Amino acid sequence: MRNTAKITTAVLAAGALTLGLTACGSEQDAASDTSGPLIVAASPVPHAEILTFVKDNLAEKAGLDLEVKEFTDYVTPNTATEDGSVGANFFQTQPYLDDFNKKNGTHVVSVVDVHLEPLGLYSHKVEKAGELKSGATVAIPNDTVNEGRALQLLAANGLLTLKDGVGTAATPADITKNPKDLKFKELEAAQTPRSLDDVDAAVVNGNYAIEADLKPAQDALVLESAKGNPNSNLLAVKEGNEDDPRVKKLAELLTSPEVKKFIEDKYAGSVLASF
Repeated sequence: MRNTAKITTAVLAAGALTLGLTACGSEQDAASDTSGPLIVAASPVPHAEILTFVKDNLAEKAGLDLEVKEFTDYVTPNTATEDGSVGANFFQTQPYLDDFNKKNGTHVVSVVDVHLEPLGLYSHKVEKAGELKSGATVAIPNDTVNEGRALQLLAANGLLTLKDGVGTAATPADITKNPKDLKFKELEAAQTPRSLDDVDAAVVNGNYAIEADLKPAQDALVLESAKGNPNSNLLAVKEGNEDDPRVKKLAELLTSPEVKKFIEDKYAGSVLASF
C-alpha cells in the first residue's frame, strides 16, 4: 500500500492563496530541519509513483527518510516549497518553473532532471491528426508553458503555423496560419483528458494522460519528440536548500539505474528517463 498523503485540488485552491503569508514555524521546520524526513510534494502519476518506488526499495538502504505528499494542481507544490511546508517538489519542467518564479516572486530552483512526459494529441473521434475537420475544437492546457508546448506540438505536425521565436510562451494569438480553422478550448491541464468526449481532440500532458488510462506511446495521434526536448520533469527545492544532504541523496536515487529500469518497465515509453 502506498504510504502517501493525498490532497485534493479543492482544498488546496484556497490554501495556495495564503501559504506565502501564513507559514508558521512548524511548517518552516519541514525544510530547515535536515534531521527529519524529507517531505516531497509530487503529482500522483508518475512522480509520486516513482518516489514511492524509491521510498519502498532504495531510501532505507541510503539512509533517507522520505515522505511523499500528492498534489493534484500545478501551483501548491511550488508555494509549499517556497514557504517550507515541504522540503522539495517533483512535478514540473524548467520552463514552467522559470515562468512560475517570475510571476509569483518565488525562489524555487532545479536540482536534477529525472524524466520526460511527452505531450500528446488525443481524440475519441479521429484516428489521425490529419483527419480533423475544418473548424474542429481542440482542448489545450491554459497555463503559459504547457499551452505553448501544445501549440508547438500542433505546429510541428503541420496543423498550424506560429510566429517565429515565440517558443513555449505561444498563445492562440501567435498563430499565423490555421488551415483547418481549428478552435481552441483552453482548460486547466488536469481537465484536458476529461474533455475528450466534448471536443474533437485534446492536447494532454503525459502525467494526466497516464492517469486517464491513455497510453501516450500507443494512443497519441502525435507525440512530442524526446530528442533535444527541454521539458524534462525535475526535482526542485527552495534556493539555498540544494546542499541539504537529504536532497542530495534523493537526487542520486532518482537518477539511479534502479529508477531508470522502473520507469522503462512500468511506463513502456510513455515516460522516458532523462539521465
